[in-house]
Amino acid sequence: MSEQKKGQSIEEKQYLVRFNADTKSHLHVMDEDICLNKCPDKICTIFCPAEIYKWEDIRMHVGYEGCHECGSCRIGCPHQNIQWEYPKGGHGIVFRLG
Repeated sequence: MSEQKKGQSIEEKQYLVRFNADTKSHLHVMDEDICLNKCPDKICTIFCPAEIYKWEDIRMHVGYEGCHECGSCRIGCPHQNIQWEYPKGGHGIVFRLG
């Protein structure tokens, strides 16, 4: 097994991650109105390491296909407005060693 290169950036490490995305999202914003009116900082767009959450005009777009399944959105949303579940069996993140 080859050793991981020293000094790899987070982007280089994330490149080694692959996904087997389901057709149905395992991430859900429960109330879009909370994002629009009660969350001016849209903090989930900042703390998600995979940059899954994107604010577009008046709604939150959730690109679940690249989710790292870290669960940070489950605990980081100050309004507890994100429902996070594990993807259906056989789907989700696939780690590779590089």
